Amino acid sequence: MSAHDAVPVSLAEIARIAGVGRAAVSNWRRRHDSFPTRIGGTDVSPQFSLAEVEQWLRDNGKLKDIGGRELLWPRFEALGSRNESGLAIAEAARRMRSPQQPTAHPELSAQAHDLATEAAKVGREEGPRETFEFLLQRWLETHVRQLSTTPPQLAALMARMALAVRLGPAQERLTLLDPACGTGHLAAAAVQEYDSPGLEVLACERDPALAALTAGRLDFLAEDRDIRTRIATADTLRDDPFASAQADIALCNPPFNERDWGYEELATDQRWTHGLPPRTEPELAWVQHLLSHLKPGGAAVVVLPPAVASRKAGRRIRGSLLRTGALRAVVSLPAASAQPHSVSLQLWILRAAPDGPAAAHPGQDALLVDATRFARSGTREPSPDWGGLDSFVLTAMATLDQLDQEPPKGAVRVPLLDLLDDEVDVTPGRYTAAAAEPSREQLSDKWDAFGSMLSDMADHAQRLSTLGFEAGTPQTTATVGDLVKAGALTLRAGQQPLESAATACGGALPLLTVADLLHDGAPSGMVPSGSAPAIAEEGDVVVAGVARAFKAWVHEGPPMALGPQLYILRVDSEKMGAHFLAGCLRAPANGRQAGTHASSSSRVDIRRLQVLQLPPEKQTVYAEAFRRLHAFEELLTTADSSGKGLVSEMSDRLAAGGLTT
Repeated sequence: MSAHDAVPVSLAEIARIAGVGRAAVSNWRRRHDSFPTRIGGTDVSPQFSLAEVEQWLRDNGKLKDIGGRELLWPRFEALGSRNESGLAIAEAARRMRSPQQPTAHPELSAQAHDLATEAAKVGREEGPRETFEFLLQRWLETHVRQLSTTPPQLAALMARMALAVRLGPAQERLTLLDPACGTGHLAAAAVQEYDSPGLEVLACERDPALAALTAGRLDFLAEDRDIRTRIATADTLRDDPFASAQADIALCNPPFNERDWGYEELATDQRWTHGLPPRTEPELAWVQHLLSHLKPGGAAVVVLPPAVASRKAGRRIRGSLLRTGALRAVVSLPAASAQPHSVSLQLWILRAAPDGPAAAHPGQDALLVDATRFARSGTREPSPDWGGLDSFVLTAMATLDQLDQEPPKGAVRVPLLDLLDDEVDVTPGRYTAAAAEPSREQLSDKWDAFGSMLSDMADHAQRLSTLGFEAGTPQTTATVGDLVKAGALTLRAGQQPLESAATACGGALPLLTVADLLHDGAPSGMVPSGSAPAIAEEGDVVVAGVARAFKAWVHEGPPMALGPQLYILRVDSEKMGAHFLAGCLRAPANGRQAGTHASSSSRVDIRRLQVLQLPPEKQTVYAEAFRRLHAFEELLTTADSSGKGLVSEMSDRLAAGGLTT
């Protein structure tokens, strides 16, 4: 048996290869005696031969629309070593772009060498860049616990911030530095965000596999553009490969809490112009390293853990950074913005003093921005509201040097006299909370709005309380499944778009997911309209088919794509009203009866939901009552939030004293 034959694949991997769900593969295994036999694993997690699976799928017509790249990844994973598989992917990328250069990386085994050759062939047939990105993404997912990467959304935000904060005239070629590049997320984002001609990228990484993957990624991005790249493999702090280079912008997501960063051997290094970083403050070594490489007016954005803003050991360096104007702003990010996901990380915005009396701010204050409120709490997998976060932070950065512009709510300019105390704490939340205290007029407006809300609630309550109900035989109902068969409804299910589709732009639609419903109900993603299997149009009924987020409503906005466990019901208006249907479906008892299990994580079988059987004229009366009840529910939710906010703000004002009446 060859090495290819021995490559094991799980049921989940077979499902990926065939482009179906895992349940479909389990069905094939039960129904077809010819399905390959297990070669390893357990009864719960069996493994099969990749070669046998591929042959069976081809013989049974299951690989009609599947490219060769899906069959490649299990073989890369079978190499075992993280470094070797990463180097093999990088080698494949090099061969896709330069097939005339056969010399392989010296650390590659013969098996990895042959696999890189085959992957390059597949890439040239199916798209070199797409194949490389596919393999890279699978590699990152497999080794996610061993790697610290910067999410693409955060990388793009950091690149925009650096370009916005940088001072200086336009020039033919801009230089970017990333001294701890990992797999190149930050450098790639900068290349994509910088749309002017001429860019030089200087990147360094001490892990050879990561450096090779960065080189492969940037080479693809540099195609047909005036971009030069220099990727070095070295320990940047100890052995700086770009010691004499000066950059216009710098981006960095350095390793955290590394005690062995070179404290002893670098004690007299000339980069420490703001003071020797304590052994326990390696992050401040990275900060000063970035500053030492900035051109006059150049800007750097660096990801740091929140403790760096307040630890006692680093207060002297923080004070020097503030006094010289090098530290211009600090942004507190929501939790889950990057690894480690449980921590609210910070972005420090640094800028080197410009030459001459340029329009630089003299360093009399710092901009502190608290963006933690953009966390998408309450979801199974917490993540930031990237759209709101991006807009808020960039709006705040636009006021950095504009003293006549007030920063947005949640951001505040803090004078140096207030910062340079015994602690030199630059944690944004410490200052933005006090700045957000509402005025007397604002509190009055909020009480007026709350009173108006209570009046509307009272009106709805009065009308709803007068509704009467007949006692007697229950009304006839029909299931959604029956109505679909009868032609009164059409049903479509949402699906998870491919990652490549979800990040594309142009002709895009907002994408709503169950996680969005658990947060604030607003779509958080975008997807090209051509890749969305289920698009809700105005007047469609949308149903969430999971117990913890079960609801149904009439879509009244522009077209919107739906993710998994969301469904569209399109109504035949001659047979049924959309608001009547939505009202019947969202009854809590209806959802419980159609649930597949008793837990809050269970699915709701949409086809089992019950709908009253009424003539159209009676449906109108019910629809109006449903609408009013739904409006009352929304007012209750809003009033609860607004009321708690008023209690909190009034408590703070009362505790501060100054009561006049």
